[in-house]
Amino acid sequence: MTDHPRPVPDWFHFVFGLKPQTEPFHLLFYLCLKSCLDVNRPRRIIFHYHHPPYGEWWDRIKPHLELRRIELEPLITDSTRYDDHNEGRVIRLLDLTYAHQADFLRLKILLEEGGVYADIDSLFVRPYPPSWYESDFLIGEEAPVPDEHGRLRPSLCNALMFSRPASRFARRWLALSYEEFDGSWSRHSGSAAAKVREQMPDEVRVVAPEHCYRFMWTRRGLTELFLETNNDLEAVYSIHLWAHLWWDADRVDFIPLHAGSFTPTYIRSVDTTYNLLARRYLPEDI
Repeated sequence: MTDHPRPVPDWFHFVFGLKPQTEPFHLLFYLCLKSCLDVNRPRRIIFHYHHPPYGEWWDRIKPHLELRRIELEPLITDSTRYDDHNEGRVIRLLDLTYAHQADFLRLKILLEEGGVYADIDSLFVRPYPPSWYESDFLIGEEAPVPDEHGRLRPSLCNALMFSRPASRFARRWLALSYEEFDGSWSRHSGSAAAKVREQMPDEVRVVAPEHCYRFMWTRRGLTELFLETNNDLEAVYSIHLWAHLWWDADRVDFIPLHAGSFTPTYIRSVDTTYNLLARRYLPEDI
């Protein structure tokens, strides 16, 4: 009997701490990992980090994780391509280059080890179907994104991916990422993945947005998730929170909430789509 008879091993990878940690590990990250444990019951959760987390919520979840320090991606650390692109200059100004680090590192991890990669700003709702683990590579589709000319192009979201080790799709995508990276948000990630899908359609399975991206990165989508209650969740396996759009207190262009808004009391006492799903993973002693 092999260690993982299905193409995709039954373990989850998370990448964190790609910039120095100046604040304690957040409650929402704890809820991501706790919901992964309780919902999916994976054989391993491998937590890849460069700068280590700290704090009460980290201490609570740390015993359940396999910790592994990771080196940064040199292309991003040393890149001058941000200077040649308007969006890239904003990304560097807002100190969001860690997200590009994660774009490259997650593909390298999946190529080496296989498994499931998920962003740390996720919440797991119900177990993924067994058939998803039978795919050589699986990824979810998100809403189209505009290219440099403002035209909408198909995009695959790398916030959740299933991959066997040495996937041909992942290998080609990583190679294209190095070619396409220009400092913009997603040309090398979601847009590049869509290009590889066109080139290698038999090497990837693409699942519909409602399974993982029922609430999109729009004002309407985030309002439904964080300010309203929506019970149309029958097709939802996990939820992505798009935290970079609202995490800081001065980001009020999407929702009037920020990271500091989410406390155990708030999650327990205010009924919203997210809170109703997340509160079951709060520790009883808090």
